[in-house]
Amino acid sequence: MTTLLKVQGVCKAFGGLQALSSCSLNVEKGTIAGLIGPNGSGKTTLFNVITGYVKPDGGSVTLADQDITGAPSNKVFALGIGRTFQITRIFARLSVLENMLVATQRDESWLRGLTRSKSSKSEVAAAMEWLDFVGIARLAALSAGSLSFGQRKLLELAYILVADPDVILLDEPAGGVNLTLLNGIAEKIRALNKSGKTFLIVEHNMEFVMNLCDNVTVMHQGADLVTGTPAEVRSNPLVLDAYLGGSEVDEAEEAS
Repeated sequence: MTTLLKVQGVCKAFGGLQALSSCSLNVEKGTIAGLIGPNGSGKTTLFNVITGYVKPDGGSVTLADQDITGAPSNKVFALGIGRTFQITRIFARLSVLENMLVATQRDESWLRGLTRSKSSKSEVAAAMEWLDFVGIARLAALSAGSLSFGQRKLLELAYILVADPDVILLDEPAGGVNLTLLNGIAEKIRALNKSGKTFLIVEHNMEFVMNLCDNVTVMHQGADLVTGTPAEVRSNPLVLDAYLGGSEVDEAEEAS
């Protein structure tokens, strides 16, 4: 397989708190990779480093052999890494469809995308196609701020998909959603993966991760501890020890 996203020896400290310590990770093209670990293990910090929201103190991040270490988030997005958040980030005052049309402007700045006076028919068609895919096309004319939490999750997923990234990073897709919606999200991820999309998923719901992912990396105290298939990870004594003895503090960046 071809390594599409590679993180090598990444370090990041917030004051005296070491959030990441020589952390490495490979995501192979066309796979669904999982990233798990106890609270405070550095998962969110690693996501933020990959997507340009936090600059690392050391190490490197490459996408398809292109060095993107420390690149700003808008450039990382334009280069082909899309990302959702634990707490959805949408334009609440815009309609659902308008949110989608902003996302079609992957190669433009957010401000330019917001202020464009008109979108093409093909952009509108693509936006509606992805809204239909996640099951909320009927809500296209509504204000995004009026959506329920689960609907916002679906909008954010569609928002990323319409930009057609090479790698999709999902941050806690199962968080706060009911079982029916969770199963629906899993089905969407599988369908997208079969069409060639590559995923990296941070998630606390172990059943969701183990049933969905091809490979899983376990983080502990800011470093990668174990990488393997779900079966290998589940049976590894180091993983059990990390969870039972792992830190229960908040993510380091949130404490900084």
